[in-house]
Amino acid sequence: MTDNIVIAGIGQTAVGEHWQFSIRELAHFALEAAIKDAGGLRPQALFVGNMLAPNLSRQAHLGALIADFSGLIGIEATSIEAAGASGGAALRQGYLAVKSGMVDVALVVGVEKFTDLVDAKVEDALATATDSDFEAVQGLTPTSQAAMLMQRYFHEYNIPADGLAGFPVTAHANAAENPNAMFQRAIKAATYARAGMVSPPLNIFDAAPPADGAAAIILTRSELLPAHNHHRLVRVSGSASASDMLTLHDRKNPLTFDAARRSVENALSKAGITRDEISFFEYHDAYSIYAALSLEAAGFAEKGKGWELARDGAITPEGRIPCAIAGGLKARGYPGGATGVYQAVEAATKLRDESDTDAVGMIQSLGGPASTAVTHILEAI
Repeated sequence: MTDNIVIAGIGQTAVGEHWQFSIRELAHFALEAAIKDAGGLRPQALFVGNMLAPNLSRQAHLGALIADFSGLIGIEATSIEAAGASGGAALRQGYLAVKSGMVDVALVVGVEKFTDLVDAKVEDALATATDSDFEAVQGLTPTSQAAMLMQRYFHEYNIPADGLAGFPVTAHANAAENPNAMFQRAIKAATYARAGMVSPPLNIFDAAPPADGAAAIILTRSELLPAHNHHRLVRVSGSASASDMLTLHDRKNPLTFDAARRSVENALSKAGITRDEISFFEYHDAYSIYAALSLEAAGFAEKGKGWELARDGAITPEGRIPCAIAGGLKARGYPGGATGVYQAVEAATKLRDESDTDAVGMIQSLGGPASTAVTHILEAI
C-alpha cells in the first residue's frame, strides 16, 4: 500500500439551474476538465457520487452511463449513494482503491440534476434520505427535520433568534469570490433578520438551495504523475467514514452528531495530525443548524457553543477556523450527492494557491443529520 495519494486533477461546472444539460453531460463536463487538469491521465476506475438520479432523472446505473458517454468504455465504473454524503463516500472509495494498489488512477465524479423535476416532487425525493417507515410517512422532510433540530438547539442552549445568522452571512460573503457559485452576492445580518420563514425558526437563509452541478477529481500516486505536472501537489492524508441511527428519535441526543465526531477523529488519527493544525474546515451546511452542530462534533466548540464561532467571526477567512471557503452549500448551492466532490475541488484549489507550506484542509459531507459522515484531510505538499 502507498501513503502518498494525491489529487492530480480537478474539474467542476458552475452550480445552478442547468435546464439545457442532462445529468450525463454535466458529469462529462466536470470529468473532462479534471482529466485535462491532470495532464491527460486516464483512469482505470470511475466512482460516481449521486443521491437522487433514480428519483429525479429516472436514471440509475450512472457508472456505466457516464463511462460510456465520456469515452471510458471498459473501465471499472460504479455509483455510490449515501444521501448528501454520496460525493464524500465516492471520494473515499476512490482513495481506498488507489491506496490499496488495486487501481493506479481513479476518477471520482459527483453529479446531481435537481431541475429534471420541480416543487413537491423534489421535496418527495429529498425525503427519501429520512426513514421512510417512521419519518417520511408522517410527512417529515429534511427541512422540517432541520427546523425541529434548530428549535431544540435554541431551547436547550438559550440561543437568540438571530444566533445562526453568521453562518449564511459568512457563506454568502465567500461565494462572492467564487465564479462557480449559485449566489455571488454578500448579504448583511439585517437581510437575514428580515427573511421569510420556511419552517420556523428556519428561514430561507438557513437552508441551502438544491441545484444542479458536477465536480470531478483524479486521484493517483505522486510517482505516476506526468513529468509536465505544473500544479502544487495536494495529498489526501486522512479519510474516514462513520454512520449513526437514521431516525433522530432513536438517538440518545439528537443534538449530538456522533458520526461526524467519529469520522473527524478517525481521519485526524490516520493523517497523523491534530485538530489545531487544521487551516480551514468545509462543513456540510445544508442548514445553518448543521454547521453549528458540525463545529461542535469536530471539536472546534463545546456543545451548545458552535453558533458563537459564527457570531464572533471565527469562521471568516481571517478567523480561527475559516469555513465555507467558496460559499459552502448555502451560497455555492447544494448539488445533492455531488457536494463532497465539490468540497474536494474547492479545498484543493485553495491549497494549491496557499503560500503556507503547512496548510491543511478538512472537508466533511453528511448524509441526512449526520446519519452518514465522511471526512477527508487534505494537505499541500
